[in-house]
Amino acid sequence: MTHFSFDIVGFDLDGTLLDTSGDLAAAVNHALGTIGRAPLPVAQIRPMIGGGARHMLAQGMAATGGGDDAQIDVLHQRLLSYYEANISVHTRPFPGAIEAVGALRARGVRVGIMTNKIEKFARAVLGDLGLTDHFDCIIGGDTLGPGTSKPSPVAIEALVERLGGGRAAYVGDTIYDVKGARAAGLPCVVVSFGFRTQPAEDLGADRVIDDYADLISALETL
Repeated sequence: MTHFSFDIVGFDLDGTLLDTSGDLAAAVNHALGTIGRAPLPVAQIRPMIGGGARHMLAQGMAATGGGDDAQIDVLHQRLLSYYEANISVHTRPFPGAIEAVGALRARGVRVGIMTNKIEKFARAVLGDLGLTDHFDCIIGGDTLGPGTSKPSPVAIEALVERLGGGRAAYVGDTIYDVKGARAAGLPCVVVSFGFRTQPAEDLGADRVIDDYADLISALETL
C-alpha cells in the first residue's frame, strides 16, 4: 500500500461530521421558551453553532432581546438538560462522512474527534448513532479544562499526542476550527456545508470541499 500523506486526521463534530442543527436548535428554543421568548428558526441558529453551547445560547439571547450573564447561566443549564435528553432526535451524519472516515482508516490513518461540544455529549450522540468505534480518540471542549477548546490549539495538540504523533491534518467547518488548527500548526480542510457565518472560502483553510468524496484527494494535495 502506498503511504498516505497523513498519519492522523482529526475532525470537528457539529457541522463537520454530523448535522446536529435540528437538535441544537430545539435545545436553544426550549431554553428561550422558558422565559417566554419566541423560537428561532433552525436556519438562524445554524451559524451560531461551533463555539460551544453557552456561546450559542448567548447569541440566541441577543437575537431575541438580550440577557445578562446570570440569566444566560441559568438558561445554559436548562439548554444542556434538554439537549442531553433529546440529543439524537434529528441528528445524522452528513452524506459520505462516515465513508470518508472508513477510507482514511483503510489507509492506516488514525482518526480522532476534537469538538467544542462537551465530551459526554459527543460520546452520547456518537453512541446513539453507532459511530463510536470509527474513532480512535474523542476529545471534547471540556476534556482538558477551561480555555483549551478551539480556537485554542491545546485540545487539537492533545488529540495528535493521544493518537501517537506524526503528520496530522484537521477537518472542520468554522473559523474556530481553522484558527485552532493554524495555532496547532496543522493544515486544515473545511467542508462548505457546515455551520458558519461567512463563506467557506473566506475562512483561511488550506482546502475547501463540497463533498466528502473529495476529502482524500484534498488531503493528498496538502
